Amino acid sequence: MTTPSWDAAYAGSTPPPWDVGEPQPAFVRLAEQGLLTGQVLDVGCGTGEQTLLAASSGAEALGVDVSPLALEQARGKAAARGVPAAADGQIGSARFEVADALSLADLGLSFDTIIDSGLFHIFDDESRARYVASLASVLRPGGHLYLMCFSDRQPGTFGPRRISQDELRAAFRDGWTIATIAAESFAINTGAFDTATAQAWLATIARISPPQP
Repeated sequence: MTTPSWDAAYAGSTPPPWDVGEPQPAFVRLAEQGLLTGQVLDVGCGTGEQTLLAASSGAEALGVDVSPLALEQARGKAAARGVPAAADGQIGSARFEVADALSLADLGLSFDTIIDSGLFHIFDDESRARYVASLASVLRPGGHLYLMCFSDRQPGTFGPRRISQDELRAAFRDGWTIATIAAESFAINTGAFDTATAQAWLATIARISPPQP
């Protein structure tokens, strides 16, 4: 997962499949329920749609990604939509920083809520465990992770790794509690899958204790 490879996804005239120019509908519904507030981290934020959604819902939102080009585009969206890029502590603001999702503790911050829209499913087994530990290092006890990943209900093999409910439960077994795993769908750019949606799971996961050494 090198920076150049992910920059390349955002460099062409055609956006990558996951960049649909608006927030994923599942996260819009979460925002409408008042669940994307407080200090929010959008990990693997890409061009920032979920980050900007959280900011517009009153959050102090930080989007992080390994692609500087994606974050440049996210800042352009924020400016065009009038979303302030403010210092820590201002509600209704969005900031964007380059960061490694496997080393989130390096941010030196903690959050009430974390958004993962399409990141979990890119990791292999070893990196997945590191990612879960990284999330735990910045999510406050009692805070919530809203994670949407590719589902094993999606037919075929093209595209990201399919994730089962059992895999989600195993990954978040220690120090977490999974409230719900609901069938959802990603909005995607047509062409990649010859369809406008892909099957997903949306998991609501609470951190109940720091990770064990």
